[in-house]
Amino acid sequence: MANDPLRNITIVLVRPQYAGNIGSICRAMKNMGLSRLILVSPGQDPLSAEARMMATSARDILQKAKIFSSLEEALQGFRWIAGTSARKGINRGPFISPREISPEILQHARSIPVAILFGPEDRGLTNRELDPCQALIRISTHPGLSSLNLAQAVMVMGYELYLASQSELRIADCGLRKRKEGHKGEVCLSPGGLPKLAEFKKIEGMYNHLEELLLRIGFLDSNNPKRIMHTLRRIFGRANLGDRDVAILRGIFHQLEWYATHPDRKGRGG
Repeated sequence: MANDPLRNITIVLVRPQYAGNIGSICRAMKNMGLSRLILVSPGQDPLSAEARMMATSARDILQKAKIFSSLEEALQGFRWIAGTSARKGINRGPFISPREISPEILQHARSIPVAILFGPEDRGLTNRELDPCQALIRISTHPGLSSLNLAQAVMVMGYELYLASQSELRIADCGLRKRKEGHKGEVCLSPGGLPKLAEFKKIEGMYNHLEELLLRIGFLDSNNPKRIMHTLRRIFGRANLGDRDVAILRGIFHQLEWYATHPDRKGRGG
């Protein structure tokens, strides 16, 4: 399908430990219409016999998977990123469920590349690995056993994305039929597009600039600047910044830097 947003969504496995899980994830992805896979520093050979056996009819996804040594390198070119986590903490959240976030993911994926991050089987994603994410996803489970197998987690996320994509198709088809029939009553609206977002590299450059500025003016604790930066990333992440937004913010940062070094003068724009 030419305009299928599922084809623009990439599953990113960060430090997956077991080849069998990688193969199982390929099968789960193909079940749900997902086809793009990135592996970051896998612990075992992703093309091993075990991985191929577990992938079964999804070996094409396994063979085409891209492998990177760092998450920063893997995320180049993406414009919207979500991360999954079962761990709670003061610098984590707010979290949203796969069902709630799936329509938004599909909206972005219609026009820009989207990545969904999954962490290693034993500990999940670290705070630093979640930093680039505009949204954090948590799969609700029974308190008796909260952790999911990695392949199960990908399957749940893929299932919700697939359901949401089918719902969008039904809405669009309903609207098309009513237009053809000249229906003047209830209108079925297809989901609207979203503005184009800034690339990962530009967003990270903005955050680095902001951190340097806030350290210079004494707002951040030099011994633990990331504590507040995690929160600021969540705030800006929810804003879905575009290229122009990033340019304006960095212009403000430059002006504040100039003012911090020229306290007795008016700003250049004044």
